[in-house]
Amino acid sequence: MKSPVCEMLGIEFPLFAFSHCRDVVAAVSRAGGFGVLGATAHSPESIERELKWIDDHVDAKPYGLDVLIPENISTAGEKDVTWKSLQARVSPEHRAFTRNLLKRYGVELTTSEIPDDQPQPFDAGRALEVLEASFRHPIRLIANALGVPPKAMIEMGQKHGVPVAALVGAKEHALRQVAAGVDILVVQGTEAGGHCGEVSTMVLVPEVIKAVRPIRDVPVLAAGGIMTGRQMAACMAMGAAGVWTGSVWLATVESETSEIFREKMIAASSRDAVRSKGRTGKPARQLRSVWTDAWDRDPDSPGALPMPLQSIISRDAFASIDRAAAAGNTKARDLVSYFVGQGVGLIDSVKSAGAVVQEFKEDFAEAVEHMNALVGE
Repeated sequence: MKSPVCEMLGIEFPLFAFSHCRDVVAAVSRAGGFGVLGATAHSPESIERELKWIDDHVDAKPYGLDVLIPENISTAGEKDVTWKSLQARVSPEHRAFTRNLLKRYGVELTTSEIPDDQPQPFDAGRALEVLEASFRHPIRLIANALGVPPKAMIEMGQKHGVPVAALVGAKEHALRQVAAGVDILVVQGTEAGGHCGEVSTMVLVPEVIKAVRPIRDVPVLAAGGIMTGRQMAACMAMGAAGVWTGSVWLATVESETSEIFREKMIAASSRDAVRSKGRTGKPARQLRSVWTDAWDRDPDSPGALPMPLQSIISRDAFASIDRAAAAGNTKARDLVSYFVGQGVGLIDSVKSAGAVVQEFKEDFAEAVEHMNALVGE
């Protein structure tokens, strides 16, 4: 294809696949797309292991890396904030609410041991260390979410000749990213899983393209609810250079998600993907569950804590929930959740990542043929 991102990154088909699972990343890149590994939870040591594995299994095809460095976080400006120091800031009320919620569903809340020096969730310094370690591998793209990448990240990309992408959920965010010097905009509508804004993909993509085009020619990738090649063709008809996808890969055999969550995805409708602060402290779209309802709707809820404090609560809670559900606790299934977009309503089965890429290509080609036929008539 002649998309500018294909030439920029050396790929055949501008289908970007964000996943926390290395197997998905490698499979998509091998199939002609572009896998992007979510590295938010990694350390420099663990990312070294993950990227070495990808290098060994990606058949020399290009892939990228995504981090999450929030501009707005409750600990902004503080230095040397550790996970353990944040634990002391979680109120007894929030701890009791979490413990009692899980107890009602037969789940015992257990906590994991955290090293004394482990940085806070979403720590910018740790993310930059992970990126620095990543450049020992042939990564072809680095991306950031929840704000303008720090200057050091953009300079890293320039130093290594690697394009820098940034996710945006509003026109004004896109303008700031362009001014900061990012190379690719990932324009993410509210349909998307994870952290997202309130404007739909169909509206946001052309709005951003119109706003940034007079300033600088920055390729735009459309994101949010894109599960098929026909949707991909529609986004590119609006002017996008490709698409950034995430939720569709959760229903693949290679995915990191549990069998229970996959079953819940297949049974879910699009309206079951809700925006809630209950997992991270910022609005993030995820599968509706007893957990989201409790934090958002229960009159006794103390309300979600700001990022990153809510993650201190939710990490151990969801680890306990998933263990209990996997062990056969049927009530725990009602608590099982994960980040997923409104496109979940289009998921009807579990397939291999390679098969999904092939379906995207076939659907895309059919959509283009359909449009050509309309024009020809």
